[in-house]
Amino acid sequence: MAESLLLSTARVSTFDGDRLLTGASGFFFERDERIFFVTSRHVVIDAPTKHFPNRIEIELHTDAVDLTRSTAVSVWLYVDGKSAWRQGSDMGGEIDVAAIEIPREALPPNAAMFCFTPRHLPRSLDEVEVGSVLLIVGFPLGFHDVVHHLPVVRQAVVASAFGVRFQGQGFFLTDARTHRGTSGAPVVKRIPAAGGKLPWTLLGVHSARMDMSTRDLQLDESLGLNSAWYADILMTLTATPASVTTAQAQTQGQVAPPG
Repeated sequence: MAESLLLSTARVSTFDGDRLLTGASGFFFERDERIFFVTSRHVVIDAPTKHFPNRIEIELHTDAVDLTRSTAVSVWLYVDGKSAWRQGSDMGGEIDVAAIEIPREALPPNAAMFCFTPRHLPRSLDEVEVGSVLLIVGFPLGFHDVVHHLPVVRQAVVASAFGVRFQGQGFFLTDARTHRGTSGAPVVKRIPAAGGKLPWTLLGVHSARMDMSTRDLQLDESLGLNSAWYADILMTLTATPASVTTAQAQTQGQVAPPG
């Protein structure tokens, strides 16, 4: 059986009907016996690039021992013309994290997966300091073990003051080599005290590479820095609808794009 961390993360593909659009990363989060799939918001909708999928497929293992066996769970992104995912916003604007609830009956009964839970979130900012070693678990450019359907990891470090909103936004920086397809990947730090069979602390959700618009493409290398949204947003996004305030988050009322 693979390490639990590798079974907490899944490859997600976006579709417009039967037409494949993009590939990305995501992970499972369980709260109060409800299961959510978490990824970047721009994976499910991104108006600037005219990316408007109407469903996603999540690849799941169906055998904890024979990892060559897997299946794809299809999830519609719109129900009755309204978006099914949850996304949040704060004083800095929209947060690039989306969570969509997956009904248990939609999962195969033999699904081999591990879920992060609220107990995997940092209990104290003192647990993490600048330079702390992290892992980013995902599918860069779609690359992965295609036989066993497992992600790969990139080693990273915390590259900005953890707990401080970088430039007023709800994310911190990591220093790691990343690529397209890693969006939505969990950013984790190994802390055995995090508990159970998944001994990792979930610090953030990888969003995108950062760069300088003034960089000389001939003389200057890319910064190699990335944004990771603080994972505590998941406590808002996975709250029951009655306890979610519009000031903190919203279950989106995005209207399905035409066509």
